[in-house]
Amino acid sequence: MNDFKADLYAGDLTQAIWRKASSSGAENNCVEVAELPGGARAVRDSKNPGRAPLCFTASEWAAFRDGIIAGEL
Repeated sequence: MNDFKADLYAGDLTQAIWRKASSSGAENNCVEVAELPGGARAVRDSKNPGRAPLCFTASEWAAFRDGIIAGEL
């Protein structure tokens, strides 16, 4: 893991602002996303917000987003 990625996981996310998609269902079976410095993102399970989130660099997040838009995922 590179230093930037390690720093993402070492960062304090207690003040992060988490958001869910507006199309989320009433059952709360969703993920929440928080913006991090440098365009990075953190993703967590809305049903288990105390569990450690996954962190993505800006380029990883862009690749994931592009894959979704292109219908690859």
